[in-house]
Amino acid sequence: MSYKIVPTGNFSKELKRLTKKYPSLKQEIEEFSNELLDNPTIGTPIGHSCYKIRLSTPDKPGGKSRGFRIITYIVSPKEIIFLLSIYDKSEVSTLKDWEIKRIVKELEKITL
Repeated sequence: MSYKIVPTGNFSKELKRLTKKYPSLKQEIEEFSNELLDNPTIGTPIGHSCYKIRLSTPDKPGGKSRGFRIITYIVSPKEIIFLLSIYDKSEVSTLKDWEIKRIVKELEKITL
């Protein structure tokens, strides 16, 4: 299957804010996207067809554990991977389940 990666408005807004502080994050996202196309289910499954992926960047010491988290949502029949959210682990410990459900429901209204 060949998947298509679609960033949500929420993801794009968060990425724009983070790349101001961490310029190399944009390059890391490009590399991450290529890896995601090869293996859409990388990361930790968190339910609702969503996965949490840890990402590091040279701008931020500490590796993946202190890096960024990306939440993806996979729509298998349509072969689409939505990038729901990206956040700095030092700013947000984790996204709440209800936040993920809300974003997924909004996407389902649009895509299904």
